[in-house]
Amino acid sequence: MTDPTPPQETPTLETQPPQVQTLELPLQAEDGHRWALLARLPRAPQASLLWLPALGVAARHYLPFAEAMAARGIAVFVHEWRGNGGSSLRANRANNWGYRELLLHDLPHSEAAVTAQLLNLPRILGGHSLGGQLAACRLGLLARDGAAERPTRLWLVASGAPYWRAFPPRSRWWLPFAYRFLPWLADRRGALPGRRVGFGGDEARGLIRDWARSALSGRYAAAGVDIDLEAAMAQVEVEARALTLDSDWLAPESSLHFLLTKLPRAQSRIDTLDGRMLGTRADHFAWMKQPGAVAAVLMR
Repeated sequence: MTDPTPPQETPTLETQPPQVQTLELPLQAEDGHRWALLARLPRAPQASLLWLPALGVAARHYLPFAEAMAARGIAVFVHEWRGNGGSSLRANRANNWGYRELLLHDLPHSEAAVTAQLLNLPRILGGHSLGGQLAACRLGLLARDGAAERPTRLWLVASGAPYWRAFPPRSRWWLPFAYRFLPWLADRRGALPGRRVGFGGDEARGLIRDWARSALSGRYAAAGVDIDLEAAMAQVEVEARALTLDSDWLAPESSLHFLLTKLPRAQSRIDTLDGRMLGTRADHFAWMKQPGAVAAVLMR
């Protein structure tokens, strides 16, 4: 499952080393959507990481993570989903989108911006929660298209497929009800009032329908996209590093394992972090404020 109401406050930033460059790269999709790609670049980066946020979480909330990774030599670019943070759009009855717009309209521009900044570095694609799922889908599309510059590594933090059968029995029984109710509510209201119901942000009804489809069926698909995402992901050859948090009921390890079955050619490694290792609660969101342990494990 994806996310309840995300953190509302901007996390306290870790001390930023003077050699880290701060950038905001303005981007625009063909349909007029505008956003800024937030970047933290070390002086001599070893690789670039394009990071995809969780459902309803603005890009700025990942700046502590970006700075922790930059301090370790990784240039980080944080994407902004439609409808969040600095995005020019907000979900309502007049503005609607789904996985198609995220995967095919917006992400290619962020990818191109990363390449323009750091042309010859190894590329990593990663994400938190829904961001990790869509990172896997995007890798499938790039593999299908034979993209020469596609990432060779996938990093997942607190991510897993929302498929109800992939959850432990104690929570599995009620999930199908939620997966049917939320799209109904979004259709009725014109957009999901996520802040009010305590799940994600105010989300586009098309996005919630695409998400709920995968949650009920266990298969990824996008309305308006004729590409078989499942077949595309099965062709991905990537080194996957995934972290689970031992008190995270939203992305239990079983849901991560199910997501990784979509990438049978990936070489996967999974680590589980507890509160002692993190220095904070080992839940879905707390690591974002104290990302040092997450960054250190990803770099191992």
